[in-house]
Amino acid sequence: MKRFAILIMQLATTTKTTAKLEAIVAYFFEANNKDKIWVIALFTGRRPKRSVSSALLRLACMEAANITPWLYEECYHTVGDTAETISLLIPKSNIDNKEVMDYSLTHYMDLLNTIGKEDDDVKTKFVTEAWAQMNSSEIFVFNKLMTGGFRIGVSQKLMVNAIAKTIAVSPSIIAHRLMGKWNPATISFDELMSTEHSATDDSKPYPFYLAYALENEVSELGNENDWQAEWKWDGIRGQIIKRNDELFVWSRGEELMTDKFPEYKILQTLLPNGIAIDGEIICLSTTTESETFAPLPFANLQTRIGRKNITAKQLKEAPVGFVAYDLLEINGEDIRMFSTAERRERLATIVDALNVSFVHLSPIITFTKWNELIEIRKKSRDKGSEGIMLKRKNAEYKDGRKRGDWWKWKIDPLTIDAVMIYAQKGSGRRSNLYTDYTFAVRNGDKLVSFAKAYSGLTDKEIAQVDNFVKRNAIEKFGPVRTVKPELVFELAFEGIAESKRHKSGVALRFPRMLRWRKDKKLEDINTLDDLKMMLKIFNEQYQQNKVGE
Repeated sequence: MKRFAILIMQLATTTKTTAKLEAIVAYFFEANNKDKIWVIALFTGRRPKRSVSSALLRLACMEAANITPWLYEECYHTVGDTAETISLLIPKSNIDNKEVMDYSLTHYMDLLNTIGKEDDDVKTKFVTEAWAQMNSSEIFVFNKLMTGGFRIGVSQKLMVNAIAKTIAVSPSIIAHRLMGKWNPATISFDELMSTEHSATDDSKPYPFYLAYALENEVSELGNENDWQAEWKWDGIRGQIIKRNDELFVWSRGEELMTDKFPEYKILQTLLPNGIAIDGEIICLSTTTESETFAPLPFANLQTRIGRKNITAKQLKEAPVGFVAYDLLEINGEDIRMFSTAERRERLATIVDALNVSFVHLSPIITFTKWNELIEIRKKSRDKGSEGIMLKRKNAEYKDGRKRGDWWKWKIDPLTIDAVMIYAQKGSGRRSNLYTDYTFAVRNGDKLVSFAKAYSGLTDKEIAQVDNFVKRNAIEKFGPVRTVKPELVFELAFEGIAESKRHKSGVALRFPRMLRWRKDKKLEDINTLDDLKMMLKIFNEQYQQNKVGE
């Protein structure tokens, strides 16, 4: 556990990819195989279910530190993170001048997997005894394991490359072996890295190929005939897989979502065995003809995500379809090394044979010159699209985010000017700064909150806003501060939808701060009527949308 805590601190104190890679590689050379499995699992989102509540941790901390609830709350609001607050409050005398045991990471993970069924007294004893064996950094990491708040900036690609450096297997093979359903509590490191494991898991998806945002002029990509253009849809990237008469639906986040979309059940009968299709899980209008489709706003899909039981009403109001992008496997054969054009031809044959109204082949955008495609892209929002995907026709289907063959060319975001009215401290390295902001627009002589955002500013600008909040806080509601409505920001967002949860009646898709408008004052910000007009236009575009091939 001590070595794992050192690794976490090394990763948390650097932003350099090479330094993170070296730290993980060094850990893999030193750690035992069971601990390696848990590190891979934790860094790729396979964490155990939460077994100890934050409330219990707070009570255990107050007892161990002999402090009152109000003092704990003041400390928490200053630090902004439960795990870090507790690590700072636990008395150092608990471990000073005391012989302690350095239990392995696996030891604690095994206990966390079983402690959830015990009563609170047993959990409290387990937690306090574990704290007594650890220093502050180890307590912090241990608390993160219990609360699930693990954000350490390690990408799947970084983890894959680190493993590749320790076992001399190509990164693409490792990326595939890490996919799918595997349990870190039962599988060994050798099993996970073996060919046999990959071959026996019928559910295993392929690593997704991800595009970079187009950085330069599109004409710099070269000859137009070398490229395939498609619309970029706003849904959930997914893979539909059928093997041995079983159907599996995976999200890009490696969540098995088969049961969430009962519409797909018929594909278990219609699809041939040994097939894997990459595409977009998206809500589609049921009023369109089978050869065309009309995407619905992402807000419709959100009503289905996270639901354990899907009602008939939800099936009717948010009907889920699938836009097929690519074919990765056919007849049990991995065909990712085939060209885009070859894979597309085979995919078209499969989709045509299905002949179901909710599965569509991603339409190809016909163009002859880049200038023509530039004009087509401007109409993306009218199609219910985020922009255009560009794929090199002779390219293989790679794994992870790679430059050169796939580019996403998104349309410019929607924007609106708003004033900051609330601020809250961030977490992690920003736990001492006010970085999470709530924004409002004008509605007559009142301000109506409508969005929260925490990204888009430079470190220098964040420091300036933090200073403003500390000098201009009006009221305090726990960790939230009400501030004078003076700072105006231009917010960017990808979409807008009606919302009964917000006072404004609207919800934004991916809001972020585009720029700090120091040239504008409170009276210059947009109004609630402006937001509602944007919503009306956005809805009309979807109503009129008919996308054909």
